[in-house]
Amino acid sequence: MILSRGGVVRAVLDWCSIFAERGNQVILVTYNSPDVPADWNGSPGKPKVVWLPAGKANWFVSTDAVRIWDQLLTPGSVAHLHCPWTPSNIQMSRAARRRSVPYIVSIHGMLDDWSMHQRGSKKTIFLAVGGRRFLTRADRVHYTANAERDQGQRWIPNATPLVLPYLIDLSAFHQLPGPEIARSRFGLTTGVPTLLFLSRLHEKKGVDILIDAADLLRKTGRAFKVIIAGSAANVDYVDHEYESKLRDQVKRLNLDDTVRFVGLVTGTHKLSLYQAADLFVLPTLQENFGLVLIEAMAASTPVLTTRGTDIWREIISCGGNISENTPSGLCAAIQKLLTDRLALARSGQSSRALVMNHFNVDRLANEYESLYARIISEHKPYLRGRS
Repeated sequence: MILSRGGVVRAVLDWCSIFAERGNQVILVTYNSPDVPADWNGSPGKPKVVWLPAGKANWFVSTDAVRIWDQLLTPGSVAHLHCPWTPSNIQMSRAARRRSVPYIVSIHGMLDDWSMHQRGSKKTIFLAVGGRRFLTRADRVHYTANAERDQGQRWIPNATPLVLPYLIDLSAFHQLPGPEIARSRFGLTTGVPTLLFLSRLHEKKGVDILIDAADLLRKTGRAFKVIIAGSAANVDYVDHEYESKLRDQVKRLNLDDTVRFVGLVTGTHKLSLYQAADLFVLPTLQENFGLVLIEAMAASTPVLTTRGTDIWREIISCGGNISENTPSGLCAAIQKLLTDRLALARSGQSSRALVMNHFNVDRLANEYESLYARIISEHKPYLRGRS
């Protein structure tokens, strides 16, 4: 499944789709998700979608919504909630405790050090007035990597952690379209190395660092192109002020002939663009999982990122590359990798096999199903009284 959205939305939709295809009863409960496929109706192999009425402030759900949710909490079920900062999840967890239904909370990198420095005082207050209790009472708090767990548990030391990678649908990467589609569309040539950034345009992604690194790299006399594929049509995810600053930065550094913004790229063109790139670069300051890194490696594209992504150890184990998230550090890493483009391409081929094995859907789905079964079997009714 190739989606224009990433992050939490992509992860949840992939989870639901994969589990339903494996014969599990999956109910997606939401009140605002325009990306939900229209054919998710609970038929065999399809998740069922239950739409909740939103609350007045769009933070809490209404009493009617809680009543609908409560009716879904049947014996033998598990509630899998997402994100620590959603107040409605506290409502849902209370209902689950009343029904003695176990619940899991996936953190999605939102307790990472960088994230906790963004509006940090509000988040600290939220944890103090109910958020920490909500997370501590969860049967499991789910992290996708050890690096994420190490940062998150500092804020909720009494919570029960679980580390499991995202369940990613990589089926679209089994048969790739080849690089020619992207080369034709974007005017790329095999003689000039192509560096690709593909993600939402947000300051934490470090696109400005990449542009400064490109300026340094150009001064060495090396010819190359930088493609910045950001979702300019996706108004929910794009920081337009930041994008404007990036474009001004390119003009100020006279990089117009080197750096190109191509906007939102999806579907076959996205797959082909991965393949057309010599190196995928994500100089991120913070990334929970970095789905684009996994996608790039699944397309045989070598990757270069930073320790700002929680799965940096996994990236290394799958043949990826790590650099400092500074212009000089990034420039040095890129220059070294481009020294031997054939060796770089071979490393991309090796990464494809490694990442497909490490994030194998069937193996990880088995682990999740075993986890859910274990939580149900070990779960006991809460004896602490009302929530």
